Amino acid sequence: MATSDSTSRIGARTDSAGEPRLAVAMARSPADIEDAQRLRYEVFAEEMGAKVGDGATGIDSDEFDPYCDHLIVRDLDSLRIVGTYRILAPHRARELGRLYSQGEFDISRLQHIAPSMVEVGRSCVHRDYRSGSTILLLWAGMAHYMKAGGYSHLIGCASVPLADGGHVAARVRLDLQSYLTDPEYRVFPHHPFPYERIEPAASREMPPLLKGYLRIGSKICGEPAWDPDFNSADFLVWLSLANLHPRYARHFELLAAQGEAAERDSVAHDLF
Repeated sequence: MATSDSTSRIGARTDSAGEPRLAVAMARSPADIEDAQRLRYEVFAEEMGAKVGDGATGIDSDEFDPYCDHLIVRDLDSLRIVGTYRILAPHRARELGRLYSQGEFDISRLQHIAPSMVEVGRSCVHRDYRSGSTILLLWAGMAHYMKAGGYSHLIGCASVPLADGGHVAARVRLDLQSYLTDPEYRVFPHHPFPYERIEPAASREMPPLLKGYLRIGSKICGEPAWDPDFNSADFLVWLSLANLHPRYARHFELLAAQGEAAERDSVAHDLF
């Protein structure tokens, strides 16, 4: 397993009230990326039953991974990776020729923001680290990445599992109507989730990741797509840094400043 020496740390959360000591960083070695891909396989394939990855190797990888930057959260005591996001920057998307979300949606109405837009995906957190600290660190790392790269917009798919027949997803769709973007930022699913044929669940069960996106100021770009590989309804989420909730903006800016100081220290260490 890779150690923290192979990463460039962005921010950290110290032990508080029994919480683990965690640090967020960009993966800097093939071993880091492989550990992140193993975590993805564990969460998506083994926990969720998604048709992804290779069961023989226990790794989830695809053609997008070599073009992406990989954000990771590491437990500083065990040194294992416990959370990850992959990020596709605009120039790398141009090299690849497409975005992941284009496989699910017509995103032509977002082309005018594409030069300053990153796409995120494959977000997951180890089952033992889902208290909220891990995802906050991932988002802080994302904010630092966007600030450092001069990016203003973020998109990504937020998934709702359909194991219950789609009732929760149909309910979530109803609850998201007040969070829809203006029409000029709408996308259109290639394979729409057939919510009109499904009775919405009586209780509201907004998935934690989707709830978090909404709290920080994200919007939903339209109707959900059906993803057969993950057996999920996917909502395309859009966040403009201009709309980032002030409470989280201050928190992320603090961690970003810590990251900039850490990177300066890292450069000085490399030079001397």
